[in-house]
Amino acid sequence: MDLSGTLSTPLHEEEAAWLRELLAQLGQQAAEARFDVAPNPCVGAAILSDGVEIGRAIHERWGGLHAEPRALAAAEGSGVPRERWDTIVITLEPCSSIGKTGSCVDAILASGLRRVVVGGLDPDPRHRGRGLELLSEAGLEVIHLRGGSYLEDVSPHFLRWTRPERIRRRRPWTIAKWAQTRTGQLTPPENVGEGRWISGAASLDRVQVLRGRVDAIVTGIGTVLRDDPRLTVRTPGNTEARPLRVVLDTELRMSPDARLFAPAEAHEGAGEVHVFTRPGGDGARRRALEAAGAILHAVRPGDDGRLSLREVSGVLWELGVRRTLLEAGPTMIESFYAAELIDQVAITTGNVNGGRGPSLAAHLQLDRLEGIRRQEVASSHWSSPTSCSSTASRGFAGRRSARTSGSRRSSRAARAPRLVAELHDDTRETAKRAGLLAGSRARGASRPPPRGS
Repeated sequence: MDLSGTLSTPLHEEEAAWLRELLAQLGQQAAEARFDVAPNPCVGAAILSDGVEIGRAIHERWGGLHAEPRALAAAEGSGVPRERWDTIVITLEPCSSIGKTGSCVDAILASGLRRVVVGGLDPDPRHRGRGLELLSEAGLEVIHLRGGSYLEDVSPHFLRWTRPERIRRRRPWTIAKWAQTRTGQLTPPENVGEGRWISGAASLDRVQVLRGRVDAIVTGIGTVLRDDPRLTVRTPGNTEARPLRVVLDTELRMSPDARLFAPAEAHEGAGEVHVFTRPGGDGARRRALEAAGAILHAVRPGDDGRLSLREVSGVLWELGVRRTLLEAGPTMIESFYAAELIDQVAITTGNVNGGRGPSLAAHLQLDRLEGIRRQEVASSHWSSPTSCSSTASRGFAGRRSARTSGSRRSSRAARAPRLVAELHDDTRETAKRAGLLAGSRARGASRPPPRGS
């Protein structure tokens, strides 16, 4: 839909060029937050008064205020009277529906602005053009200015999120997080970090922040039996958040005495405990878990005897879950990869050499990573009896382990969907090798859930 016909007067060439440049700047700035807003689109907005920018903002995090109301708030602080505001410039058509925040169309109408310039239309066929129609019907001048901000450059993940097949069979946006050694293993050597710990305090803090920005935290019964985690949100995360704590337990082996059922402590965000299991099973165990506070869901197993992950994802969607964090061991992460249910990865590479168990590096080939962000992490590190390091730097130690992974896993990874990826790396040495590791790069903060997690 092209609504440029609602123009009362055509744009002068000089003004159009300036607005396109502004849209490009806003899009570039907004794209930097893609890892924090997905599956929402990256959006930037600016408020103008007589051709002068007086407020600018982007959508910074999923669940937070959108760019438009944040830009309006920035304009409030400019000192320019509201009656002199005239134009809002937005990289993408404003939303007309109410989700975790209010409708941006309503915010614009309440602001008194008289003109709206957008760089792109909503790709979701259910909403495409609707926001601009509402604004135009309310008497605002609406301009769809092509060539300033391209959605495929700013928010390619949102194009995938709104594809017809994804709309027909809804499921949450899934972020898989893990920690790995410099050689790609998810479990350190037995003489390092009590055989369990890979990353340092700063990366663990990042996990808490990420937990506070999802609707559900998903893990497997293996992790629950091994680590007895809490899966709560603690500082520096948003402890007001209450993400569901979801356990996949095909044979219902979970104990009603698990720490997941312990009362929430002060300044700890603890959501409901949902356990997915196959139909039937141990009736006494079911009753005991329900008495402990669990909400049970019966899900049919797949051909491999395990729970159907697509059916689990569908139930989570029906429960209102839109963004999930997968905190599990390599077996479950591999299963989610095989089912093509992982949309984003967040990885920490610790200051540890060697390790035990499989590597997931084969899933991180460069041609599969739609977007990559790296971040420097300053943290303490677990040390072996022979080495200790407190350095922090950037990079990704995945390519070496990818070379040694099995051909079957590599071929499956090559067919899987593209991902957005993050990596935190705790080692300077890895950064020095960065030029040799061009095949797999990312940024993130994750590790297999520890006992106190």
